[in-house]
Amino acid sequence: VQLQASGGGLVQAGGSLRLSCAASGRTFSDSAMGWFRQAPGKEREFVAAIRWSSNSPYYADSMKGRFTISRDNAKNTVYLQMNSLKPEDTAVYYCASGTPERLSWVQGYDYWGQGTLVTVSS
Repeated sequence: VQLQASGGGLVQAGGSLRLSCAASGRTFSDSAMGWFRQAPGKEREFVAAIRWSSNSPYYADSMKGRFTISRDNAKNTVYLQMNSLKPEDTAVYYCASGTPERLSWVQGYDYWGQGTLVTVSS
């Protein structure tokens, strides 16, 4: 599985961005796609995830209400719509694919994209 993330950039606080993650290669219906982020000097943290076979997204508590994950099975693409962005959302955002027992577990994902930088200015 190869993952290509895109859509990052510079945005002012309160603005929006939509990240995309295109998956190529073999994907399994029971696998999940997740978004994680890593700010300088911090550990990688879970943002949101969704299974290809499910309509139930899962979010980190701090992202609920501002971020929305969605998928397009026909395009093998997962999106992360980010609204009301804050300077503390600044990070490199990674998409990942795998079959995690828990969607928020970093170690449950086998494949990772290259990351896309999101910078939110105050």
